[in-house]
Formats: sequence, structure tokens, C-alpha cells
Amino acid sequence: MSTALKEKVGRYGIWSVGLRSEDPDRRPQLAEAAAELEQLGFGAVWLGGNSAPRHALPLLAATSRLTVGTSIQSIWDYDAEASAAGFAEVESAHPGRFLLGLGVSHAKMAEQYRRPYAALVAYLDALDAAGVPAGRRVLAALGPKNLELTRDRAAGAIPYLVTPEHTARARRILGEEPLLAPEFKVVLETDPDRARALARSSLAPYLTLPNYTNSFLRLGFTEDDLSDGGSDRLIDALFAWGDASRIRERIHAFHEAGADHVALQVVDASPRDTLPHESWHTLAALLNQSKPS
Repeated sequence: MSTALKEKVGRYGIWSVGLRSEDPDRRPQLAEAAAELEQLGFGAVWLGGNSAPRHALPLLAATSRLTVGTSIQSIWDYDAEASAAGFAEVESAHPGRFLLGLGVSHAKMAEQYRRPYAALVAYLDALDAAGVPAGRRVLAALGPKNLELTRDRAAGAIPYLVTPEHTARARRILGEEPLLAPEFKVVLETDPDRARALARSSLAPYLTLPNYTNSFLRLGFTEDDLSDGGSDRLIDALFAWGDASRIRERIHAFHEAGADHVALQVVDASPRDTLPHESWHTLAALLNQSKPS
């Protein structure tokens, strides 16, 4: 299953909040965007914004090969029974093309946040009982304990806001078989000041969340790196920016560290729910994967 899954999602995907919407009037836009990304050669799209299986339906219906995953669905906001029912609905309509990406979110975002590891284990137990296969779920694992759980109870890991060094550590814990698909942010800007300003604006909310700041500290960053919007060292580790060659090199560093797939998130001055079509085309060309019409 893991080899087939890796081949299905390919080396590159797109991570986007904009591809997930509750507005039925946006469904045609989402469908068009999904078809465009499939044509551009991306193997998967990852739905940000605490997505659920139902949010994948318009994208799957508009494509024939694309894999769609949640990145992530919070275990606190959707109970396991509802998740299992949603998974079954999507699986019935589009067999084998949906991945249920799960995570424990953050204490500041979930009032009921308690003992997150134990809660995630119980959630996976409930999914097992409801018939959701381990091979069709992936976990937003950052720390060693959750990576070990991923190895034992899921198809792979989809860590968010990480570096190639984290990928290398994650691969050692996971072993070779599970999918390892980190998210990575790309700023299509060559001016260092503008690029870092955009990156700092994007990073600011995450610097208030201990799950991420603790991850940065485990990777060798210091408290000084986390202050004043993030040091240049931190920004340059978490974001790719520069010319095409530099951005390509930064993305490939994840593959060299052990990633099977990299979920690329465009960071620019637009609202987060914007669909950055031009930037997606630029990325596809940069990665030499654009397919003829």
C-alpha cells in the first residue's frame, strides 16, 4: 500500500486554505483549480483550514487522478464517528483517492484540549472500529512520540512547518515504508527584505503556538530565533525564497532528507484563501513537471 500511495501522490503537491470552502458558490472555482493542478502535474492537494472529508468532494469530482487530503482535520472538532461516515461517503464516490489527515491542533484553538496523545490514540481506535483503514489516514506528527504512533497506526506523516532536518529525523523514526509528506512554504520573491517580510507575516500566528515553537527548539533553534517575528536564520529555514534555482534546491533538500512528497504552500501578500493560479504555474515550471494541454 505505501509504495502505491507514494506513486499516487508523486513528489509534489499543493497545500492551500483556499481549496477548502463552506461556500457552495465557490464550488466551480474549486473544481476548476483542482483540474488545473492535476493538469500541471501535481499529484495531490492538501486542504488547510481544519478540513473534513466533505471538503474534498468538489475537487475529486473535477479530476480523475488527483489525491486529496485534509491537512488537517482536528480531532477535537470532528468526532471519530462523523469522520468515519465522511470518509465512507468520499470513498464510495471516489475510491482510493482521499486521505484523511488528522492532527491534535493546539490548546489555544480547542477548549477541550487535554492529553492530546491519548486523545489521538483513542480517535484512531474509534476509526479502526468504524472501518477506516490505517492505510488511508495520515497524521500531522511533529514530535518523536507522534511519529512513532504514525509508524504504527497510519499510512504516513504530514508534518507542517518543518525543515529538512526534521524530515531526516522523521524518516529515521518512521522507517522506509510510511509516506513522509512535509508541508513547505514558498515565497516567489527574489528581494530578501520583501521575501522575509512576507514570510514573517505568515509565520507570526504560529510563533504563539507551543507545538510549533517546541518543534523549532528541538531542531536547534533558540528562543532568540523565535523573538521579533523570527530571526533570518529561522525564516530562511522554514521558507523557500529567491530565484528559481534556489527555490528548487530548497525543495529538493526535503527529498534528499527522506521525504517522499513535498506539499508546497504559496506565501504572498494575498489573503490566505486566495487561489494563486499564476504562482502554481510558476512552481510547476520551476519543478519541470508541467504537462502539455
